[in-house]
Amino acid sequence: MPSGTPRDNAAPVPPVAIPATMRAVVAERYGGIEALRVTERQRPDIASDEVLVQVYAAGLDRGQLHLLNGEPYLLRLALGLRRLRQPVMGLDVSGIVIEVGSAVTRFAPGDEVFGIARGSFADYAVAKESKLARKPAGLSHTAAAVVPVSGLTALQACRDAGRVARGDRVLVTGASGGVGSFAVQIAKASGATVTTVARAATADLVRSLGADEVIEADHLLAAGDGRFDVILFIAGTQSVRQLRRLLTPTGTLVVIGGEDNDRITGISRQLRAVASSPFVRQRLTMLVSKETHVDIEELGRMIEAGSLRASVGATYALADIAVAFGALADRQVRGKIAILPAPQSGTAALPR
Repeated sequence: MPSGTPRDNAAPVPPVAIPATMRAVVAERYGGIEALRVTERQRPDIASDEVLVQVYAAGLDRGQLHLLNGEPYLLRLALGLRRLRQPVMGLDVSGIVIEVGSAVTRFAPGDEVFGIARGSFADYAVAKESKLARKPAGLSHTAAAVVPVSGLTALQACRDAGRVARGDRVLVTGASGGVGSFAVQIAKASGATVTTVARAATADLVRSLGADEVIEADHLLAAGDGRFDVILFIAGTQSVRQLRRLLTPTGTLVVIGGEDNDRITGISRQLRAVASSPFVRQRLTMLVSKETHVDIEELGRMIEAGSLRASVGATYALADIAVAFGALADRQVRGKIAILPAPQSGTAALPR
């Protein structure tokens, strides 16, 4: 069952020696949730430009589900043909800096940080200095952990790919998920009028995030031709041609995700959009998000200013990782899932 975190408001404890081993969630092979194991592993060492983070919380996004399944197959060329070369799962992280490399200048032991750390479903994770930012003081580690991957995607989709501006009419599909819940807020903060595609069960959530209108997926294509200046397509089954009908003659379509049964590349809809763009007046593009501390810091500033908030749908202990993946696969969660490694004997964080 989902569980809360008693650690976010806990007083810091005195430093102790860093243990040589740690618990970690490992995917022993491709093939689904049954391949996940919580095992004891050697704590990773850091390079000169890296930081060792004691993980207080880690976010679970759909990208981790794709990695676990080894799909699309094109991913395996980079990540491992038969199994993941980096078997420890997890990417989003929030926690405390325990150790810094000799070239690190932005952080010191005891700093609270959030960002990207490969292998974050563990007691400890290693992150590049360039992929971390200081955690906003008023934000819990649980909330901070669900921001980086999804927040970066949403920010760059709105600002860079979509070029959302004040007065634009923006459509966000998949608005109740991790990326969508941030995209709604960022588009609204940019001065746009935001229409979302969401199930009736999640309509209250997306309205609370700032959506001006909520449409169910079955009614999307009847929403009106030429209605939107920007479409941020995050989830759905509509074709590029169908989505173009909803755009103004010079509107922009940003294809971020969507179910198209392409198990080879996973981006066939994106490729069709990019290939069509030179031949039409509309801008049809895709997003390849970048992991950069500059944009993570921007997300932190938006959170501190009150224009962005994290939507944590559920929390799970590290030992319940298979249940968490199952809930994600079955689309049972509104917002995003946070994974919470429980404090272990001898793994207390350094003082803040």
